[in-house]
Amino acid sequence: MAKILKGVLAPGGDGPAPERKRFGTFGGVFTPTLLTILGVIMYLREGWVIGNAGILGGLLIISLAFLITACTGLSMSSITTNIRIGSGGAYAIVSQSLGLEVGGSLGIPRYVSQALAITLYIFGFREGWLWVFPGHNAFLVDIVIFLALWGIAYKSADLAIKTQYVIMAIIVGSLVSIAVAAAQGSMQYEVENVGLWGTFPGSIENAFSGTTFWIVFAVFFPAATGIMAGANMSGDLKDPRRSIPIGTMAAIGVSFVIYVLLAYWLARSATPEELVGNYFVIIDKAAWGPPVIAGLFGATFSSALASMVGAGRILQAMGNHRILPGSTWLGALTTSGEPRNAMLVTGGIVFASLLLRDLNAIAPLITMFFLITYAMLNVVVLIEQGLGLVSFRPLLRVPSVVPWLGLIGSVFVMFIINPTISLMSVAVVIGFYGWLARRRLDAPFEDVRSGLFVAFAEWAAKKVAEMPATQERAWKPNLLVPVENPNELRGAFMLIQNICHPKGSVKLLGITSPGGADGLGGRLSTLARAFREHGVFASATVVDSGTYQDILITGLQVLKGAFFRPNIIFLPLPESDDREAIYKKIIRSATTLKLGVLLHAPHPVARLGQRQAVNVWIRDRSPDWRLRWDIGNLDLSILTAYKLKLNWGAHLRLITVIENEHEEHNARKFMSQVMDLARLPSTEVIVARGAFNNYVADPPQADLNIFGLTADPDFASIRRLVGETSSSCLFILDSGEESALA
Repeated sequence: MAKILKGVLAPGGDGPAPERKRFGTFGGVFTPTLLTILGVIMYLREGWVIGNAGILGGLLIISLAFLITACTGLSMSSITTNIRIGSGGAYAIVSQSLGLEVGGSLGIPRYVSQALAITLYIFGFREGWLWVFPGHNAFLVDIVIFLALWGIAYKSADLAIKTQYVIMAIIVGSLVSIAVAAAQGSMQYEVENVGLWGTFPGSIENAFSGTTFWIVFAVFFPAATGIMAGANMSGDLKDPRRSIPIGTMAAIGVSFVIYVLLAYWLARSATPEELVGNYFVIIDKAAWGPPVIAGLFGATFSSALASMVGAGRILQAMGNHRILPGSTWLGALTTSGEPRNAMLVTGGIVFASLLLRDLNAIAPLITMFFLITYAMLNVVVLIEQGLGLVSFRPLLRVPSVVPWLGLIGSVFVMFIINPTISLMSVAVVIGFYGWLARRRLDAPFEDVRSGLFVAFAEWAAKKVAEMPATQERAWKPNLLVPVENPNELRGAFMLIQNICHPKGSVKLLGITSPGGADGLGGRLSTLARAFREHGVFASATVVDSGTYQDILITGLQVLKGAFFRPNIIFLPLPESDDREAIYKKIIRSATTLKLGVLLHAPHPVARLGQRQAVNVWIRDRSPDWRLRWDIGNLDLSILTAYKLKLNWGAHLRLITVIENEHEEHNARKFMSQVMDLARLPSTEVIVARGAFNNYVADPPQADLNIFGLTADPDFASIRRLVGETSSSCLFILDSGEESALA
């Protein structure tokens, strides 16, 4: 046991990677792929397919199945020639294109299904063995075959491939036996004997009560799968970029020819009754039965062996990328480059499933995960082709019709086989994706997701550009925040975050003197990251050329042409006469460029208080209190107050002060209409009588008071209002592009 475990349990580190023995195209890809395709269905079910569907129907079924497989193989080959593929085969391909979350969501169920497929192959081998040796103990046969498979795969991939060479020779011998039978005159019937198009009588299991073309197709289709057997060896190949395309497509081509020739031989060598009623007809009609029986055993054993070797490498690749718990141990390799830790786990899963004794109920689920993988390989190519990125330069280019055929065919076959299990399989994949997405995996490679999102954004931008310029219903707060001292912004951080959350954004514009960009840029990046962690998208940039006024006005002008441009500028209260003069110019520029203005005037002691109440002050509109679609400089104030009401859970008040007591009815009606049309439930309306300056000195207590702002503000009055209300204040100027009534 110590010898077996030597070098197994050591996790991978940062030292030199273990040196694996590398394989070429023939041994590493062609042989395992061909042997997996030439499986038990070829020996035991192809005759049944021809007997049901006829020679033309049978050839159509074979051609459709291989068309889907060939299209998927071409898609996989195209992607493989464009990337430096690592271990894991299809898992690695999808991960390097769509990210570890998508790759892992496919890789986990695919690994489990491949491990369970080994058990099904063992059961199939056992059934054939008991047909030849009916007196042997079934469970003992299972255990012996399992130990042989696991021992070979555990020892090394090199031993597995050498074993497959022997199996290939056995299968070739079985085909020679069939060829000799043909040469000796076994093809005694004309093609018309079986019929060009069959009558679909059914099978022994349903007492020949009939079947359909698509049911026969569903029975045959798994024969055409198996193209991943070679790709699973991607981490052990000398040149995977060359070997996977050549080996996979050559195996598909050779196996297709063999299936077609066998179909023709069967149609002319047996009656329709023999074809549908005798699953061993190919053995009976061959020149020598024993070589064909040996071929049947060899095909089942080789499929199980390829799955055992491939499953271990998929698990090791996922462990290497920290997909699963215990990944450090699972991703470890021996000094010879063998994933023996992963093979131990795989062997345990297979042994446990052997104890269940019957996996027929989940056999369709296993097929579904293979088909979902095929579908995703085609999706990857379609996405890469659609994005048109310069990085997509495959040495093997395929027309877009190829992945489309592969994708549609894979999905179609899923629902032909079993619609319910198809949906269950998709749900499992989505569930794993959700779990992995929450784990925030750190990929060691780049993928095309950013390009995909950019492409969607560009498409959306073009569509929006074709629509009317003003989109009042789509309004959301996108703030431009000029920053000279990040410490000052920290005081307004929560207010900005509460205004923008959850769908708004913040663009931090750092303004500094020449040479100070690096220091300010790092601090702003930290603040932007903090906004993002609080659920608000934020970005930061620094300009270190020019004056505060020039930089800010130029920034406003430049951003006007951007698609995702800010619609509000957030300014702190100026602290000097010079800065007040600059602010007036900036506010006028913002008005010209149709940007709203939020002027933040914090109370030095109260700050934002308990964030439980917000007052919105509405000017006296006497004598015209009629409500129009344009309600003046009030839209942005109401929208801002509403955002704070939601994010704070605050009480909202609308306050107006009138000097003419006869206008109270009109004022209340106006305020009620605003509250109704702006959809402001549970809002308190206050109509006070008297002079504004008198009332504002003793208003209802609030944590934030919102007032209107003119294009030429009086900063002395602004400071006075902060003192009189004993609270922080926001002074707001509309851009004209928003509407509280929309």
